[in-house]
Amino acid sequence: MQALMLAAGMGKRLGKFTNNNTKCMLEVAGEKLIDRAVQAIKYAGIKKFIIVTGYEGKNLIKYLLQKYKDDKDIEFEFIDNKIYDKTNNIYSLYLAKEYFAKDDTILLESDLIYDKSIIKQLVDNKNANVATVAKYAAWMDGTVVNVADEGTITQFIEKKDFDYSKINDYYKTVNIYKFSKEFIKNQYIPFLSAYIAAYGENEYYETVLKAISHIAKSQIKAHILTSEKWYEIDDAQDYDIATALFSKGEEKLRHMQNKYGGYWRYDGLLDYCYLVNPYFPSHKMTEKMISEYDTLLRQYPSGLNTQNLNAGRMFGVDANKLLVGNGAAEIINVLRYVIKGKLGVCVPTFNEYIRCFPDCEIVKLNTARTDYCYEVDSILNHIDKVDNMVIINPDNPSGSFIKYDDIIKIIDKCHRQNKLLVFDESFIDFARKDIRYTLINDDILEKHHNLIVIKSISKSYGVPGLRLGIMACGNENINKVVRENMAVWNINSFAEYFLQIITLYQKDYFNACDKVAEEREHMTAKLRSLGYKVYDSQANFIMLKLNKNSTQTAINLLEKQNILIKDLYRKDTFDKPEYIRLAIRERKDNERIIATLAENIL
Repeated sequence: MQALMLAAGMGKRLGKFTNNNTKCMLEVAGEKLIDRAVQAIKYAGIKKFIIVTGYEGKNLIKYLLQKYKDDKDIEFEFIDNKIYDKTNNIYSLYLAKEYFAKDDTILLESDLIYDKSIIKQLVDNKNANVATVAKYAAWMDGTVVNVADEGTITQFIEKKDFDYSKINDYYKTVNIYKFSKEFIKNQYIPFLSAYIAAYGENEYYETVLKAISHIAKSQIKAHILTSEKWYEIDDAQDYDIATALFSKGEEKLRHMQNKYGGYWRYDGLLDYCYLVNPYFPSHKMTEKMISEYDTLLRQYPSGLNTQNLNAGRMFGVDANKLLVGNGAAEIINVLRYVIKGKLGVCVPTFNEYIRCFPDCEIVKLNTARTDYCYEVDSILNHIDKVDNMVIINPDNPSGSFIKYDDIIKIIDKCHRQNKLLVFDESFIDFARKDIRYTLINDDILEKHHNLIVIKSISKSYGVPGLRLGIMACGNENINKVVRENMAVWNINSFAEYFLQIITLYQKDYFNACDKVAEEREHMTAKLRSLGYKVYDSQANFIMLKLNKNSTQTAINLLEKQNILIKDLYRKDTFDKPEYIRLAIRERKDNERIIATLAENIL
């Protein structure tokens, strides 16, 4: 058995990362791709490694011959593609045809990163001709295949022939193959030569497999990956994702947390870090939005006036008192033009309320002193020390809750002292039905011109991809300042349509919030029965105090279980690695995290 790598390409889409080296010299998570390939080949028991070089090939050859000069377990053979800038990998493979046909061969590309066990799996596979594939996922791009029940690949489908109505039947080629010497000599090379003669040298070798797959006797089998990690690195974003996938320890955890989303590109990742309603939108609402997809994609959204009218209908409030934002974060950022002087903030908290007010003096009220629970008298006393105040209710990350009568006391005191109160009720709809309330109310807003209410629709309504949030305020001057600093078209057409139709589904929405509350109570009780300290919460998340290192727990969950949680260490007041925050998900997911934490309790 031998290995053959095609490494002649320039990797232009990687920009600065391949300015002076070919793609396989790229370092990902502390190790070059070529070194990962060598280790995988050696792990599989292969000694002969043939590499077709081209762009910056001399650097690659020099590096390998120097690093592995005393290694008796690997032998290199190099083939130079002198016209690498005018050809594609089909020509590189053609140049290597004599070496290719000498032995059973593992064929791989140079821009791949993968678990080293994959090569050994192919070597050990009893089938002679095997293509490594993975179940198609939304982040994948390129050639896909159909696989019959017995595991035979029946068709290679190029990108141009991709049919999105059939994605559930597709498997993505990972571009790692095993071919027998007989197959290479009697089928692949004759087809390869004929294809180049007919269509030229600027094609891909998988087009030859497409033709061969229609021949019954070819019998290329699929080796389907399950939990094994792999990624194809074509551009800078791919490089960033691959780094997150293959980093280890705390570096991996921080890399993932600093992405702030986009986790659909990480197969099987369970995200307990970012907060969203798992039970809404309903299937019917989603279907309605999908039915309008083409229209919404091609049409400009309305301006801010229309968005405010939609929001007014949604909340039953005068539209002149509302402003719709591109997520609550946009509005919080703009509030810097309104909020001045000393700003009171209960900590720990959502960091945007500290980051977005660089011109304010942040005066912190440390809720750790009251075991991370809101204490109304402490807040009332704190108001005397500041010019304006921020309250998030329920609190993030603890989920602590201020009841309606108490929040009215806080609003009234701020009003008497002519101080603004920013009240963020992004999670309030998840409170128990008997204590749930909203301050987005015409009477309250009209009576208290010092009150600014923020609500993240993204979080509570389960549509973070739409980026929606609102501000409600009865003060015309404040609304004027905020509006002047917002774009006319800050909301896309999909978000506008959501606002347009949401009133049809409000009953479904509050039923979903009730389900979250029910699931939160179930999860809280289960974790407490395991000995964990779980803080009382009225949000769609819970905070736990562990009996062990929270950072190491988060690392273990990510590396061993593909679960991402919020490690609170180093957040305001959390000076010891003891606390984590878990989002509430659906029952089956929550049972998984409960079972996992049960196994690791001290």
